[in-house]
Amino acid sequence: MAGTSVLGTLSVACGSSAVGTPGQAEALPGGLSAKKWGMVIDAKKCLKEEGCSDCIEACHKTHNVPKIDNPQEEVKWIWKEKYEDVFPMQAHPYTQLGLKEKPVLVLCNHCESPPCVRVCPTQATWKRDKDGLVMMDQHRCIGCRYCIVACPYGSRSFNWSDPRRHLNTDPNPGFPTRTQGVVEKCNFCAERLAQGLKPACVEACPAGALVFGDLEDPQSEVSLVLKEEHSIRRKPNLGTGPQIYYLV
Repeated sequence: MAGTSVLGTLSVACGSSAVGTPGQAEALPGGLSAKKWGMVIDAKKCLKEEGCSDCIEACHKTHNVPKIDNPQEEVKWIWKEKYEDVFPMQAHPYTQLGLKEKPVLVLCNHCESPPCVRVCPTQATWKRDKDGLVMMDQHRCIGCRYCIVACPYGSRSFNWSDPRRHLNTDPNPGFPTRTQGVVEKCNFCAERLAQGLKPACVEACPAGALVFGDLEDPQSEVSLVLKEEHSIRRKPNLGTGPQIYYLV
């Protein structure tokens, strides 16, 4: 561990960039680009498809996320939690009837000021300057889990065991699998964006509850939705600047 730490420190000191990491590919001809990627989740539309998990299944299949039944070791990129747990400061006795107990979709918020990036000792997680995505380089991750502690949204998972033993029988050969002892999380489908494709969760949603686009483009679909509808964000008082907005 000491040797790994030293190597990580040296690579940071030399300013080496992450190469060949999951979702790190630059945009190809025809790829999607933005100044600041963001997402709107329409919770009401999502609830109409009660029991639907198409977006979760699409994301996890695309990124070879292991399926581990033990909740203490599970790995997840996108999942659902109760409304009052997702928005603890914004739930009250008069919250819309039936909404407080309903599941709300959650994932990495790709924060404008990500605390996970600040605490990582090896720069295994970083924020891309060109579009604001918060990325992970599993090759540089030393498993210290500082980022997990720093994330106030519980958006990161740690591979306590070999995740490859828990993959389905038909893994996606286009996305690398991970190893034991590293952290992983949603990358906003950076590898799909580079190919001109929207995130897998957005494409898979049957209700159109997920809208993705450039928050800096006033004419993008995501910007137009935010102008027309009232939205909230998770734990805005923390100053992290989440780039996931919710219509409730």
